[in-house]
Amino acid sequence: MRKKDIRYRPGHAGYVSEFTRFIDDFIDGHPEVQQSQRHGWYIYWDHNIDLSELERQKRDNVPAKPYSYD
Repeated sequence: MRKKDIRYRPGHAGYVSEFTRFIDDFIDGHPEVQQSQRHGWYIYWDHNIDLSELERQKRDNVPAKPYSYD
């Protein structure tokens, strides 16, 4: 397995922490992890937005009183 060339922050003389090396090696050995991360991203973040539904929700919203103890 070929090590990928990773550029780290300049001024650190090429220092790579033990944890970063572990994660890089883990990701190299388990490509399914990145696929799972992408899948999770699409589940929770990338949704099609129905603008008419958003507008309906805004119209149906009841404003909260500024002081709830009246």
